Amino acid sequence: MKIKSAVIALTLGVSLLWAPAASANQKPVIESFTFTPNDIDLLNPQTTVDIELVVSHPSGILNTSTMATLTSARNDTLATSLTRTDSPVNSTLSKVTFKGSLVVPRDITSGVYNFSIAAVNNNSSAGYLYETDSLDQKKIRNLVGAEYGLLIRYGGNLNLSYDTFVGPAYDNTLGISYNDFAKYNSVIAPIWKVGETFTPSKYYELRVPSLSLGISSSTPLVCSSDGKELKLLKEGLCAFIVSTAKTKDYLAKVSNQTVTITAARIKPELTMDKIANQTAKDLPKSVEIFRVYSAIEGYVMPKSATPLVCFPNGFFVRIISGGTCTITYQTGETATYLASDLYKVSFEVTRDPQTISFTLPSTANVSSKSLVLTSTASSGATITYSTTSTGVCSITGSTLNLLTGGNCTVTATQSGTSTLAPASSTATVMLTGAVVTDKKSITCVKGKSTKKVSGVNPKCPKGYKLKK
Repeated sequence: MKIKSAVIALTLGVSLLWAPAASANQKPVIESFTFTPNDIDLLNPQTTVDIELVVSHPSGILNTSTMATLTSARNDTLATSLTRTDSPVNSTLSKVTFKGSLVVPRDITSGVYNFSIAAVNNNSSAGYLYETDSLDQKKIRNLVGAEYGLLIRYGGNLNLSYDTFVGPAYDNTLGISYNDFAKYNSVIAPIWKVGETFTPSKYYELRVPSLSLGISSSTPLVCSSDGKELKLLKEGLCAFIVSTAKTKDYLAKVSNQTVTITAARIKPELTMDKIANQTAKDLPKSVEIFRVYSAIEGYVMPKSATPLVCFPNGFFVRIISGGTCTITYQTGETATYLASDLYKVSFEVTRDPQTISFTLPSTANVSSKSLVLTSTASSGATITYSTTSTGVCSITGSTLNLLTGGNCTVTATQSGTSTLAPASSTATVMLTGAVVTDKKSITCVKGKSTKKVSGVNPKCPKGYKLKK
């Protein structure tokens, strides 16, 4: 390991004393560790980094200095001495500050350099001698892979070698632990056949959100790319590259892949038969239907598109109501075959007819305010009423409310059941006359004076109150 430093000082050498077991025994604590600046460029004039370490212990601090070391992922190393600032040195001082500076050589490799600090011991007057734990650096930025430590750039470039993406997830031999476990650990392998597409984000996990995955082809006649996905055009070897581009912070990262493209998947065809119409008598009932066979997956089981009328059960269909029964057939997609078209087969389940007997008087005077609606269904089922003559009349249950003169049209409806077809009957009544409004009288008082007021909605004059 090569160490570059203008000043390298050794930490005070001490032998650890025997420490009696006592609850009061404690290690020296690193209160804070800071350095400025935390991002430098080797092309700038200023490449000096100032470092400050604060350590505390109730009995005081033994060391007069310690060592700060910077190490990159490539094991390039810088080191400098940090000297305590109290002068004269007071070994019983419970909180001690160490300071130092580091001039970064201009020929060092750019990248992220993380700090470590040599151990600092407490004053032995405590009856024991402990040292600080390893430096726990705090997050100082959100740059993925460079959240901690000193950034050393060259011309703005950090040139961080980082796994900006990992994969492909369909290669189980890579032993990758994916952050999005649910998505990438259960991924289905891509289909390398003519006519398919390959989207890298489905199989490669991007670890740096500020970047984007790109894809390019080295064999454009076999597979072509628009930079986002790969289209498989013909049989043969397809060579492609998944990558993230170089930025000011990251080096470019690539994943080279070569796969064999085989013949396109085909869409199977299914043969359908007919199902005879049925009646709604004796419901519910089951009817045997034809069988559909596919060489791909054997017998294809039907599904219901009208579950309120019918539903398949093996090679039978269970009918529970009248109406149109529709069942569907479709084979699923596989690595060799496309899904088939969706085939539909329908038949009618005819319900028994019913009639409604419903009449209205030819005319009615609105002064009567309402009419009782009566009708009868041949099935004896409940009938409901409705009107489209808004403003002329309205309906409340089986009562026709007469509002004003004009034609009032009423429809009596029986909605049907699982075995009975719906039915309706419409009648019209001419409403004549004028609306009669009920008047009432009230007594109002003001002191000893009284006054009677009459009208549809009478109110007391100003100054008067309603007599109770």
